[in-house]
Amino acid sequence: MANEHLGRTLRRLRRLASLTQEELAEHSDVSVDVIRQLEQRRKHSARLPTLHALANGLGVELTTLLGDPPAVSTGENDGPQFVAVRRAVMPALWVAEPEPPGPDFSLPDLREQIAAGWTQYHSAEFDTVMKALPDLISDARAAAASPDGTDQAAGFAALGKSLQLAGHVAVRMGKTDLALISLERAIDAAARSSDPLLRAMIVNSVAWTYQRQGRLGDALSIALHAADDIEHNGHTGTADGLKVWGALTMSAATSAARSNDYERAAALMERAENEAARVAKLPQGSGSRMVSVFSPSSVRIERVRLAVQYGHPEEALALAKGIRLSKDTPPSWRTWLLLDVARAHTDLSDAAGAVKSLESLRRVAPTWMQHHTLAVAIVRDLWALPNHPAGLRPLAEFLGVSE
Repeated sequence: MANEHLGRTLRRLRRLASLTQEELAEHSDVSVDVIRQLEQRRKHSARLPTLHALANGLGVELTTLLGDPPAVSTGENDGPQFVAVRRAVMPALWVAEPEPPGPDFSLPDLREQIAAGWTQYHSAEFDTVMKALPDLISDARAAAASPDGTDQAAGFAALGKSLQLAGHVAVRMGKTDLALISLERAIDAAARSSDPLLRAMIVNSVAWTYQRQGRLGDALSIALHAADDIEHNGHTGTADGLKVWGALTMSAATSAARSNDYERAAALMERAENEAARVAKLPQGSGSRMVSVFSPSSVRIERVRLAVQYGHPEEALALAKGIRLSKDTPPSWRTWLLLDVARAHTDLSDAAGAVKSLESLRRVAPTWMQHHTLAVAIVRDLWALPNHPAGLRPLAEFLGVSE
């Protein structure tokens, strides 16, 4: 994977993990000379298996090492749109308190707009989300200033969800500290809302952000704590409550796996999969697009991801076979599944199988694929092979790696 920033990212992640180059070499089983050359930028690329090993040694996702797809097509992380999001999350000092909404304001319309923002986020339409976020947050702040107690509580719920969305966008921009500020303010709003599940959903976002920062122990701890709260308060008796519990449990499993505690991760995922079968049988809640993703298919997708990330490609392909995606599975989850299947085939030296999965990914999410560094890395590895399978050249040309 050619990446001019790879060495700098590798050094930063290694220091965050408090590892010397020699210790990372021992953890990852990668030559210390390769690590030195990458960090000193005397070597600008590495094969996918080497990158897998380094990511595992650092306890991070491979995409954390490679870099996520940009959240905006221009790649300007601090352009005007993102400055506007910052100002919405953190209003300037001494700015006047928001006025209650006027007579033309519609809280149901605002909730629908926030739900649409989440749908766009899961579809990787980051430009659209960023343009909408400042107004969504501003309108939600106004709704939370309503003198009517019921409307005010609903306004705080809307504010919590809009700030949570801003936190997710900030993570995608690589601004995890800003994400945590937004999510902490979202938790404060959730505490003043009438939604008993909202705080736990936002805690799950905090856990994900901690994972991105390499704070795996913190991520595991808060996810388990929030999941226990959901269970002890009796919320797992409804579909919405069980979905929130399940998403937290899967998050905890991911943190455990990245901490090399595969036994605990497997136990958590097994329990999640058993519980997911109950979702369809429980009283349905809001049916909102803003409730956590949790279903038998989402659990299986996460199991595929963990298997391929931690060196079990045969298991990943076996888990992926015959997955029936539920109608509420977001597009982002579908695209990740195809990418993980391509990774598993690549790890097994099955170039034809990898190309088939990548062709499906191109049909489903062409823009997402073009910007995703891991998709490019896989195609680069396949392109370096002496014999190119049918269909590889169009993919390589599409991603600009055929030169």
